[in-house]
Amino acid sequence: MRRMSDVFSAKKRSYVMSRIRGRGNRDTELRMIKIFRATQITGWRRGSMLFGRPDFVFPNIRVAVFVDGCFWHCCREPGHSKLPRNNAAFWQQKLQSNVKRDRLVTRTLRKEGWAVVRVWEHDLRHATRCVRRIKKALENQGCRNRNFK
Repeated sequence: MRRMSDVFSAKKRSYVMSRIRGRGNRDTELRMIKIFRATQITGWRRGSMLFGRPDFVFPNIRVAVFVDGCFWHCCREPGHSKLPRNNAAFWQQKLQSNVKRDRLVTRTLRKEGWAVVRVWEHDLRHATRCVRRIKKALENQGCRNRNFK
């Protein structure tokens, strides 16, 4: 099989690829939505333009929820975030910059009065644990809605 040569230089291809943006972690967000609905947690919104682009926000009580993918955010559970062998230096830098950015986002939002909850992708299998953490954050932020008690 004959390969066609790329129409872009390596530098231009890199630029083009860097402009491609994902549309979110759809599967994990859908699982979180199911958890919210099953436990009757209301008041959340998606698509917030808040710094760090949280997956879910509770704007009235200033709670931001991030659902972090194990690979992209360097989960420490064994086998959850295995570094690719190809181009390992690139991936090491990329993933560590994600972790660094996560810390900055969390710190910044907390300084602005937001409660930040980070849920690991693998924790979605344990819905009661996730719900407990989120409800605690909602209550600590002053939520008096009976659905959160």
